[in-house]
Amino acid sequence: MYAITGITGKVGGAVARNLLAAKLPVRAVLRDERKAATWAGLGCEIAPARIDDATALTAAFQGAEGVFVLLPGNFDPAPGFPEVRAILAALRAALVAARPRRVVCLSTVGAQAKQHNLLSQLTLMEQQLGDLPMPVAFLRPAWFLENFAWDVQPARDAGVMQSFLQPVDRPVPMVATADVGRVAAGLLQETWTGKRVVELEGLRRVTPDEIAATFSELLGRPVRPEVVPRETWHDLFLSQGMKNPAPRIQMLDGFNQGFIDFEGKPQQGRVSLRTVLQELIAAG
Repeated sequence: MYAITGITGKVGGAVARNLLAAKLPVRAVLRDERKAATWAGLGCEIAPARIDDATALTAAFQGAEGVFVLLPGNFDPAPGFPEVRAILAALRAALVAARPRRVVCLSTVGAQAKQHNLLSQLTLMEQQLGDLPMPVAFLRPAWFLENFAWDVQPARDAGVMQSFLQPVDRPVPMVATADVGRVAAGLLQETWTGKRVVELEGLRRVTPDEIAATFSELLGRPVRPEVVPRETWHDLFLSQGMKNPAPRIQMLDGFNQGFIDFEGKPQQGRVSLRTVLQELIAAG
């Protein structure tokens, strides 16, 4: 049995579907039982649990061959990341108590960076779960290509794609969530000892210029990248409802300045930029 957290999201769902396609048993660990019917219909066992509930997580992980750990996204964390620290304490307690045979955690490119930024939440995860008493793997994927879903409507309607990644001719490591799910599902079925780190990017690095050009080709209209000036980010993010924009700004700086990057030689994915953008456009 493979217990999958975050199963209702793109990556967790992809992990589960890859395992189900291989005829392997999956336990869907989810907070919202209203979403359980879909996964039960696909043959999953259902384990209701909040990601910060150590008791419920222990039951969800009990007897598992492997556990996939995915932290809920928090793009506006409080200073010091108290939210993720509470989640990690519950996860660690549950994994130590349940003793699954192996654990695969979704981390991030640049988790090794010393500079504080939004992705430091996943640095904390690697620190807190890196010495578990069972084999643990940290999968560090690049920037998700699916993040460009936000750009479909402005590209279609106005021919503009705002870019916080800059300069717009600088290649950035990116990857499709389908590749992340496939690799994570594979790792759950492997055997190793101790801690391992697996880095993953797409077929090649791409620039915002290339993304805008691909949008233009697929939409049949000119699309241009529009740089969002660095000095406007703080006030812009506050106007959008953020309370603590500094970590997000520091993360963007990390990609633009290059201190968020891979530590070693990453594996390459299979899914192209064009394929992902076609899917995002079709989804509206």
